[in-house]
Amino acid sequence: MFARLIYALVASVVVLLPATVLAQAYPTKPIRLIVPFSPGGTNDILGRMVATHLSETLGQHMIVDNRPGHQGIIGTNLAANATPDGYTLVMISAAYTMNPVTIKMPYDSLKALVFVSKIGASFLILSVGPSLPVNSVKDLLAEAGRRPGEIVIASSGGFMHFASALFQGLSKRKFNIVLYKGGFPAMMDVIGGHAQVHLAVSVPALPHLRAGRLKGLAVGTLKRAELLPDLPTFDEEGITGYDAQNWYSVAAPAGTPRAIVTKLHNEIARFFTSPEMRKRMTAMGAVIDVKTPDEMRKIIPVEIAKWTKVAIDAGIPRAVN
Repeated sequence: MFARLIYALVASVVVLLPATVLAQAYPTKPIRLIVPFSPGGTNDILGRMVATHLSETLGQHMIVDNRPGHQGIIGTNLAANATPDGYTLVMISAAYTMNPVTIKMPYDSLKALVFVSKIGASFLILSVGPSLPVNSVKDLLAEAGRRPGEIVIASSGGFMHFASALFQGLSKRKFNIVLYKGGFPAMMDVIGGHAQVHLAVSVPALPHLRAGRLKGLAVGTLKRAELLPDLPTFDEEGITGYDAQNWYSVAAPAGTPRAIVTKLHNEIARFFTSPEMRKRMTAMGAVIDVKTPDEMRKIIPVEIAKWTKVAIDAGIPRAVN
């Protein structure tokens, strides 16, 4: 709070400076990029890509600071309370719009951050293991109709739980959604035959799909994935309106000067829309979907409302504020 007060006083002195002057001078010292998840995940991989690029183009060192815990809330809260001067950034994912539905938040999800640039998303793949002999979504729904509540969807908390609940609601079938401590053990149990269905995140699932340990039935995108062109979308299989992508965005504390946000957005957007990055993202099972700060400001409340409805329909316990 004291840091914000000091920053506000300093900002009042320089407010008459043209925005272009502030942007041109920035940055003059290293920038910290908080990744609110453990090293090695998609959020971390993309964050390090951002850090490497910005270090090269802005001429200042980028410090990647992994602060995992509580579904990303610990690291995000650290960023939300940082001085809004452009020297603290944070990698945000779709969980940001799901957490306030089920968890009492230490910050206001609509006001705590300014979104610098959405980068893209990893899509979901409806997958089954060897213990369930089905070859299509229609086969799966028919089997679920014959065995209501018996077929296990191996899931985890946060994004995966919401994505599984959304599928159950739109399919009008009753599954047994079992929550694991993470997406990896959930996927391994499906491969091992202890569970039957998994809504797998594209990046970690691709090796298992290619090796035949998992069978893909559909992709959770509105159009077919470039990397898996033979897999139909949920819409094609009769599950209308299923769109659950784990998107990723760079954000900054609310109050970060607009000129700095714009400069960062332009650099990140230029990098991620390059042919080289498009190829790299496709190869790792992700899609590029760059959005501006203004576009993200409109998207966040829509996403929160969407997942609130999913929680209500699925009976997922709501946050008590």
